Amino acid sequence: MKLRQGWEQNLSVGQETEIRRVPEQQAAELLCPVSNCSNFDLGLPPPGPPRPSCLASQTDLQAESQHQCGNKNHSVVSEFDLVGLSDDPKLQPLIFSLFLSIYLVTLLGNLLIILAVSMNSHLHKPMYFFLSSLSFTDISISTTTIPKVLLNIETQDQSITYSECVMQICFAFTFGCLENCLLAVMAYDRYVAICHPLRYTVIMNPHLCVLLVLFSLLISIVYALLHSLMVLRLSFCTELEIPHFFCELVEVIKLSCSDPLVNNILIYLVSSILAGVSVIGIIFSYTQIISSILRIPSTQGRYKAFSTCASHLSVVCLFYGTGFVVNMSSSVSDSSSSNVVVSMMYIVIPQMMNPFIYSLRNQEMKGVMRNVIVRIPFL
Repeated sequence: MKLRQGWEQNLSVGQETEIRRVPEQQAAELLCPVSNCSNFDLGLPPPGPPRPSCLASQTDLQAESQHQCGNKNHSVVSEFDLVGLSDDPKLQPLIFSLFLSIYLVTLLGNLLIILAVSMNSHLHKPMYFFLSSLSFTDISISTTTIPKVLLNIETQDQSITYSECVMQICFAFTFGCLENCLLAVMAYDRYVAICHPLRYTVIMNPHLCVLLVLFSLLISIVYALLHSLMVLRLSFCTELEIPHFFCELVEVIKLSCSDPLVNNILIYLVSSILAGVSVIGIIFSYTQIISSILRIPSTQGRYKAFSTCASHLSVVCLFYGTGFVVNMSSSVSDSSSSNVVVSMMYIVIPQMMNPFIYSLRNQEMKGVMRNVIVRIPFL
């Protein structure tokens, strides 16, 4: 009797074990449908040597899939696409004519200033030496961006190679920073001329003038190389359309798959320092100039003193005013078309307007440029 009860107890335990094992096997089959799953993976005693688990295999497949996707998104960049002002074919002739007219006017006006200063001995003064340097800078800025726009419209190909894009960024920053520095140098020149007229020729000697321009150029080159080299460390995704008519650094950084924190910090920090130092120098110079002009007793003397600064002050307001509008527009509006139009006002319009400002407001420059135009046969 006891033997029979023991046999029945063993039978019931075996049945419960079998019933409990069946759901475990069904659950394991749902989790591990691959045919090579072992009993060891299911928590059962392994009948033979253990094989890799299904869960580990699925993890490896997911990692490999993510690695392949990462390689697909982080492609080797060979070129970008410049969207420009508009991709409407009907507007392309109008845009081409607009940029060509602006470029020709910029080129002709600034070349006339350089020729007038170099050909007339009466203009061999520090003020006009800096003005000719500014005109050369304006020509360089326009040549960096506009010819590529005209070429893309003419060939109906909006692409720009990676190397060309980096070079365009480098030259745009070089000449943009150089113009910023030259405006500060020209403000210092006006400060010395009005506040220290008797020592003007001694202080602003040719050696110092050349050193100031070369130092400004050195700062600009270092500033441009810093940003250009930081672009080279970026990796880019498959979206390579720049919503601009040239390679603007901020738009290029937005296309990057890398962390742009360092690049953004350098853009805003270094640019703020350079622009801030120049603006502070200009404000200080004109504060002293205005104070000196107000001490002049005659009205005619005040007008004559201020007229020598009016052209430079107008150029300063145009340059920094459009730059301020560009920064405010990019921070307030996300519309790429409006940002392109505002950036065009900053990178194209001031360079075209500078010759008109100096030739119309400066009587001496106006007379000399008139004589230069008469001497040129094809004009």
